[in-house]
Amino acid sequence: MEKQKKLATQLISAGRKKTYTKGAVNPVIQRASSLVFDSVADKKDATRNRYKGALFYGRRGTLTHFALQDAMCELEGGDGCYLYPCGAAAVTNSIFAFVEQSDHVLMTGAAYEPTQEFCDVILKKMGVETTYYDPLIGEQIAKLVQPNTKVLFLEAPSSLTMEVPDVPLIVKTVRAINPDIVIMIDNTWSAGVLFPALQYGVDISIQAGTKYLVGHSDAMIGTAVANKRCWDQLREHSYLMGQMADADSAYMASRGLRTLGIRLKQHQESSIAVANWLTTRPEVKAVYHPALPSCPGHNEFNRDFLGTSGLFSFELCKTLSDQELATFLDHFELFSMAYSWGGYESLILTNQPREIERIRPAITRKLTGTLVRVHIGLENVEDLIEDLSKGFARIKW
Repeated sequence: MEKQKKLATQLISAGRKKTYTKGAVNPVIQRASSLVFDSVADKKDATRNRYKGALFYGRRGTLTHFALQDAMCELEGGDGCYLYPCGAAAVTNSIFAFVEQSDHVLMTGAAYEPTQEFCDVILKKMGVETTYYDPLIGEQIAKLVQPNTKVLFLEAPSSLTMEVPDVPLIVKTVRAINPDIVIMIDNTWSAGVLFPALQYGVDISIQAGTKYLVGHSDAMIGTAVANKRCWDQLREHSYLMGQMADADSAYMASRGLRTLGIRLKQHQESSIAVANWLTTRPEVKAVYHPALPSCPGHNEFNRDFLGTSGLFSFELCKTLSDQELATFLDHFELFSMAYSWGGYESLILTNQPREIERIRPAITRKLTGTLVRVHIGLENVEDLIEDLSKGFARIKW
């Protein structure tokens, strides 16, 4: 048996077969709609093998796409990987592939807000019911499983509030009730490599490759890595929905993989340093970084995760007024205000308690102060701490 490569080595070598690189270091960028057949026999062969990496039609993929798909399967331990134009498309089409009218979805109540909106608007319109659950529910999830439940959707850690669910326990509990339920997870925070979701019984690991895979905030792509039992259905339903990623974005994601390990290592070191510093600040009520005991689900994080990324949040001791919020956010030098995250740059956004309560109705834990979400980039950590210190100094406490 071939010895399993270490992750750092896999990130360098995955998806770099000579078939894809054509003698170069990186996979080629093959942009194509039509793919030409030399003979009727070649056309028939491509048609038969269009599910297996044969060059058939641009929407089925080119060598550039196949290289990234192979790499993601190796890294996440899946049987197939579908590529989408963004992370939201990966989430919605993965769910769509396994539900129909009158079905039921169990959705984490701390999911990425567009995921919840998809359930509340599109799935509701299609006659699919959604039940939201607290991410810390554990084995009590059994009470929410219905005879028509088709999908269980997880996210680890949760968006904004950063709870870490007990994924193995939730998966075991649901499987004992109905082993046919398709379990999927938004695994973006871990870049798919810090939390080996499929090893814990999850069927489909989804991520916005826009973030850590690309790593430079200049391309958008989504990935869904599936196990054998779900791969064919996910692939064909996504194809029928017209889902695909462009070759250039697939290339950017493949290239991003080569530095992902070293980037994540720095994101981890710097984010933990900033988080520990924040625990000393009188302006901060609590720090929700999975690596810190103050984060709900910290024990599960230590047990199941291989490391941490750069995204976390902290709660202030008070709710900032609109004017204080503008004073706090408008004058940072290194922290930019922007959606998304996962690039080399540090970002900051805030949510007020009333906003969190509106988009987290299934969570019993209530916030009393403004929630600040930060992505700690690759800048010098002392400079980042100084920038945050100046932000606190701008507010009268």
